[in-house]
Amino acid sequence: MTISVLLFASWADAFGARLAVELPPGARVADLLHELQGRAASRTLPAPMVAVNQRYATLDQVIQLGDEVAIVPPVAGG
Repeated sequence: MTISVLLFASWADAFGARLAVELPPGARVADLLHELQGRAASRTLPAPMVAVNQRYATLDQVIQLGDEVAIVPPVAGG
């Protein structure tokens, strides 16, 4: 299944603002993050919060076909 992923900040710098990711049925948020980290090669990306359909998700949440996933890394400010 193909999942639409929105990326922000350092993750968008690494992959662009939007990405289509192919995942097997029953894939979890953790599986998606593992796939993306693998694509980042040697680049280290900060651990993000993940939202599925505009609600924060846990790593074990199953992603369904048609879900929109947002990768939101931590932000610093002052």
